[in-house]
Amino acid sequence: MKKQPRLYLHRTASGAEPRISRRFDEKHRPTPAEMAELPDMMCAVDAIQGANVPIQQVGVSNFKLPLKFAVKRGQPVVLETSVTGSVSLQADLKGINMSRIVRSFYDHADRVFSLDVLERILAGYRRKVGSLEARIKLSFSYPILQHSLRSGLAGHQFYKVAFEGTMDREGRFRKFVHFDFVYSSACPCSAELSEHARDTRGAYAIPHSQRSKARVIVEVAPGRKLAIEDLHAHCLRALKTETQVMVKREDEQAFAEMNGAYIKFVEDAARLVYERLVSDVRIHDFQVACSHLESLHSHDAISVICKGVPGGFAADFNDFQSLIC
Repeated sequence: MKKQPRLYLHRTASGAEPRISRRFDEKHRPTPAEMAELPDMMCAVDAIQGANVPIQQVGVSNFKLPLKFAVKRGQPVVLETSVTGSVSLQADLKGINMSRIVRSFYDHADRVFSLDVLERILAGYRRKVGSLEARIKLSFSYPILQHSLRSGLAGHQFYKVAFEGTMDREGRFRKFVHFDFVYSSACPCSAELSEHARDTRGAYAIPHSQRSKARVIVEVAPGRKLAIEDLHAHCLRALKTETQVMVKREDEQAFAEMNGAYIKFVEDAARLVYERLVSDVRIHDFQVACSHLESLHSHDAISVICKGVPGGFAADFNDFQSLIC
């Protein structure tokens, strides 16, 4: 009979015990002395693989926890939040103790989160890790109650929102709000052609319209506060034709009339939002990316605009697939 080799992790058919025990002791709690002897990769010599150069961002992405956010009127709301946190890493360093990013949020879990809270978290984390630069982004779905156009019904519209804070090597803090606004866009050219067909030939025609999205990123001016509701109000007043939550027949008719009153090309949409944002002194800089998901064409119509602040946002947005709605 062929001799069976001894296994490292499993018992063999001959009854030989494994060389390494896989028993988990759920009652074990390490002593301070044991904790002090745990291996730490920060102490390793020649542990860096690849080029020994600085890294601009290293950290964690998409760890989730419930956080409280302020609303403009009313009690704070608790929302599932996805957190991305990163720091810069100098050459000759390996490891940043990524769990500290997670712990820093649980240390503030009972607070109402705002952009100013991010500044305190970044300053503390940058100090503990010894990093030159740090950034944090909180992504969540934010509810705002929307009233129907004519029937008096109401329902919650949910908006894709993110708070972002960055801190550079001089300790300067910058704060940003990302906001997605979904609306309807009726084509001015198609509207004119439809009326021409009706006027000259008595032909019934429907102008093409489509669900559209504007992604707005604003940098809030130092010392200023900007509520999510304020950013929503800017988009609503600029574009008018926000998609609806609760609709009866009279609301559907109103929405058709409103689309007719506010026809717009994709470049019109960008300029309309620009007009609202540029007049708000709380907003230092901004970028607006619009996408109209064409019902006439097999492709989408896009536009990008920025305020034009030196060293600020550029109109270089190209992730238009993320604007599909």
